[in-house]
Amino acid sequence: MSLKHFWKKSLAPHPVSKSRRDPQTSVFTTQNPSKFATIDPDRKRKQASDRTVSAADHHTKYNHHHKKKSRMSSSSSDKVRASHILIKHQGSRRKASWKDPEGRIISSTTRDDAVAQLKSLRDDIVSGKSKFEDVASRYSDCSSAKRGGDLGSFGRNQMQKPFEEATYSLKVGEISDIVDTDSGVHIILRTC
Repeated sequence: MSLKHFWKKSLAPHPVSKSRRDPQTSVFTTQNPSKFATIDPDRKRKQASDRTVSAADHHTKYNHHHKKKSRMSSSSSDKVRASHILIKHQGSRRKASWKDPEGRIISSTTRDDAVAQLKSLRDDIVSGKSKFEDVASRYSDCSSAKRGGDLGSFGRNQMQKPFEEATYSLKVGEISDIVDTDSGVHIILRTC
């Protein structure tokens, strides 16, 4: 079907069968034609042509967007992948979590209690008693717990500075000591 034929067909009035048409509506529409808009096919075509973008414009917009995006994130060769376990406490910037939406437990947890709990969990993981993913799923206050603590890949300047520095200093497969951020206390496993 040619484009010209398509436009003619799509702009043609739509027939409504008499059985579907309400008699009162039909009378009203014929008595008040000014209240109903009709589409001018030439105007419709003009609006469509106004939206066309030249290939040069498209490439300019595309390149601008991706240059801006690449300035915001680092190159893929400088990215790391990590999982973590976060325990929030009274000093955390957000007291709520997916496990404790009201923040009642978090508000009553001191930083020292959070650190003690995290050290115990880390010891269980390092000794082989527990798997990192299982512990993260059960105890982490971060929504990444649903993925076993997996944060995915990230580059520089995408995480809080102490978290980023700790992650980049780890070797793949290594687990950090306690890392303190505004979010709470973490242990981090670098996975890639």
